[in-house]
Amino acid sequence: MELQDYLLVVRKRWRLIALVVLTTVMLAAAATLASTKVYESTSQFFVSTTGSEDSVSLLQGSTFTQQRVKSYTQLLTTPRILEPVAQEVGGSSDAIARQVTATTPPDTVLIQVAVRDADPSRAEAIGKAIATEFPSAVTELESPEGAKSSPVKVTVVQSPSVPTAPVSPNPVRNIALGVVLGLLLGLGAAVLREMLDRGVKTTDDVKRVTEAPILGAIAHDPETSKRPLIVEVDPRSPRAEAFRSLRTNLQFVDVANHPRTIVVTSSLAGEGKSTMTANLALTMAQAGARVCLIEADLRRPKVLEYMGLEGAVGLTDALIDRADVIDVIQPYGGTNLWVLGAGRIPPNPSELLGSSAMRALLQNLAGRFDYVIVDAPPTLPVTDAVVLAKLTDGAIVVAGSGLVDRDQLAQTLDTLASVGGRVLGIVLNRVPVRSLGTYGRYAYDTPEDDATRRDRARVAG
Repeated sequence: MELQDYLLVVRKRWRLIALVVLTTVMLAAAATLASTKVYESTSQFFVSTTGSEDSVSLLQGSTFTQQRVKSYTQLLTTPRILEPVAQEVGGSSDAIARQVTATTPPDTVLIQVAVRDADPSRAEAIGKAIATEFPSAVTELESPEGAKSSPVKVTVVQSPSVPTAPVSPNPVRNIALGVVLGLLLGLGAAVLREMLDRGVKTTDDVKRVTEAPILGAIAHDPETSKRPLIVEVDPRSPRAEAFRSLRTNLQFVDVANHPRTIVVTSSLAGEGKSTMTANLALTMAQAGARVCLIEADLRRPKVLEYMGLEGAVGLTDALIDRADVIDVIQPYGGTNLWVLGAGRIPPNPSELLGSSAMRALLQNLAGRFDYVIVDAPPTLPVTDAVVLAKLTDGAIVVAGSGLVDRDQLAQTLDTLASVGGRVLGIVLNRVPVRSLGTYGRYAYDTPEDDATRRDRARVAG
């Protein structure tokens, strides 16, 4: 993945990243609150030599002292020092040894002693006991046998005191580490989810599957079931404008061999195929084209229900010569749209739709109308759309955002291609409004084509 890919992942999965960061920060805060507070009392010793009268002796004494200091830091945590301390403050010398840290700044004769304890008063008491015991122990150890004094002197230059604030836990550091760790984990989780997510949600997901043109992106409307013909009930809405953009984009598909009979299908049921087909056909009719909409979904016909038309007779009756197709086509309102309903549901839809009678019917209607739009069933569950794709000039595949995955969409396209079907393009449907960005503003900030202006005039009266 490149940097741009990571940025897209962050933009797409920012909620997941924020949730992981918030969780890690809360865990860090909880761990901080649950941790025992530890206080630190510090003291400092200065180590010197005595009896030096000239510069050479002073230099030798300084070198001797620096070498000795390294040993004294180890001496501070031995039972020789800590046994008397334990007897004075209570506890064991081993436990106190784990609480004491002795360090020596480089090139100095200073020894810094830090004592940590959950009780600040006890930390001070241990420090004071060490400050009393350590100098006398060094004097005893460094005194030659029979000598009255030691050449090494340890002086307390900083006495231990009662600490007022704990040194652990450190809330600021813990929260900062929580934020950093949360960002790393959140980004990792976002990248992993992106790699494992095979769903089709954006146009980028469609582009990963096929090079077929994306004809449009239709926003999701939770009120679709109540107002399926959005281009009629709310023609100035961004969603209605998206259908007009789809109509315009379709006009530029293969201008030299422009498709006039078009089948509309999807991979699965529920992707909004029939609603999109009805709105597209109505939009094309509003632009002045003579359009015939065929309800060829003989499994679950919905078009006539959306348009409020009678469905007693229709396509199946025309295919078995029970009625003339011209007699069963119904005009829709005062538009240039005519609708051919499904008619009675047959037991063999695939055979009926792939018959020579269906081919002849399409040729007949193509000679009478500018466009013939065919609403077909989903491709993966049944073969109806596949057989219709062979009889028409091309297919539009509807991809429901969040409903179909890339493998299913790829299988649909491969199935259509396997029979020589021509895929005109993909329409991404049910796209969340937030994923469309500035789509709504774009719809009214761009110049309108002549067909759109006619739509506006018709609605205005």
